[in-house]
Formats: sequence, structure tokens, C-alpha cells
Amino acid sequence: MMRTGVKRFLGLGHPAAARFEPRPLARLYHERVVDHYNNPRNVGSMDKNDPAVGTGLVGAPACGDVMKLQIKVDEATGKIVDARFKTFGCGSAIASSSVATEWVKGKTVDEVLTIKNTEIAKHLSLPPVKLHCSMLAEDAIKAAVRDYGAKAAKLKASGNAETAQLPKAAEA
Repeated sequence: MMRTGVKRFLGLGHPAAARFEPRPLARLYHERVVDHYNNPRNVGSMDKNDPAVGTGLVGAPACGDVMKLQIKVDEATGKIVDARFKTFGCGSAIASSSVATEWVKGKTVDEVLTIKNTEIAKHLSLPPVKLHCSMLAEDAIKAAVRDYGAKAAKLKASGNAETAQLPKAAEA
């Protein structure tokens, strides 16, 4: 009796059980997020003491994500020639960091300040619950530019770098 009830409960021995085919789970993340998570671009770090390198370190206490983004600026042109990141966090945070490093390369320090978290979130199709990851990426870019600007201002004040390009945000 008990066996029959269990079989019925599990759907075994029932005609409908023969038609049951397991379906793959629906993808929870957009394919761009999965791509940047599985194949992150520009992972690593640079020498934070290098005057051409700006470092931004930001975190989100609510979820525990921590993001370090570094930019290397060509002092003659003011363009970012390299970018690296290290992120401890979810797949969306890693993907946001990866996208941010790709987008900042080749732009001036002033141009990267126009990159908004909404653009990163839209590019990755992040759900509302993951928008804080793209906000971290934007904040990390701003912090890296601020750090570079502070180093450049310090060098300029000491007279060691006449050609250091200050971002407009640092000059004000």
C-alpha cells in the first residue's frame, strides 16, 4: 500500500511519467555576462607606485563584492593604454569589471568619466537586482582616474613631470 502511494507520488508507474522529459534549466545570465565571466579580459594588476597608474578600489558592503580597477595612462597623450582588474564577487561583478577595462582602453581620462553604469548594465543585460555591479564598475573607473589625477598633480607640483595629463576633474 505504502509502495503504491510513493510510486504514485513520484509519478512512477503512471502513464504520464513515460512522457516526462527533463528540460535544461533556463539561462539565468545573459550570454555576454557568461562570456565575460568564463573568459574575463584584462585580469591582473599593475604596480600601484607607478606614477602613470591609477588605482580604484571599491566595494559593496551589502553583497560583499570588491573591485580593484587600474588604468595606465600615456603621459604624453593622456590616453589610457592599459587597464587591469581584480574582482572578488559574483559573475555580474566580474563581467562588469571586464567590460569596464575593455571600454576604457584607448580613451582619455576625461572620456572615461562619461562611462555610466547604465551603459554597462544595458550592454550586459543585467537584471535590476544586479545593477549594483555596474555601479561598482563606474565607481572604480572614477576612483582610478582620481588616483591618477592625484599622482599627476603631485608630480606636477614637484616639477618632475611637465607633460603629465591631469583629468579635468582633478584640476578643479
